[in-house]
Amino acid sequence: MDVRNCKLCNSLFNYDGNSLCPACRKKMDDKFLEVRQYIYDNPTASMTVVAEENDVPIQQIKRWIREERLSFSKDSGISIECEKCGKPILTGRYCTECRNNMTHSLNKLYASAAPVKKDKKSESAKMRFLGN
Repeated sequence: MDVRNCKLCNSLFNYDGNSLCPACRKKMDDKFLEVRQYIYDNPTASMTVVAEENDVPIQQIKRWIREERLSFSKDSGISIECEKCGKPILTGRYCTECRNNMTHSLNKLYASAAPVKKDKKSESAKMRFLGN
């Protein structure tokens, strides 16, 4: 059992892959729902206004946008920067162009990888059955 301290309240909890204890995670999920509803009701509000009205740090709102839990329309005026090129994006970590370039590079790398050769020993080591 892995026990860690919560990043928000510093209490001990059984670590389950999330850096927040169950109580803080519940509070954060409730805040997320509050922010999402506020954005739905006020689609033209700036990120600063959203943060102030909901008592949430701007960094947390950006984190939700990068996790693709929040996204904004082009009319909202809210955007974050692509982590690779810095172009403004509405949700996620990368712009469409950077995402496509990375996908292309990975596909090219995968295609250029040498195929695995079968070992002759492994062919002769197969189990054989005698016919009736």
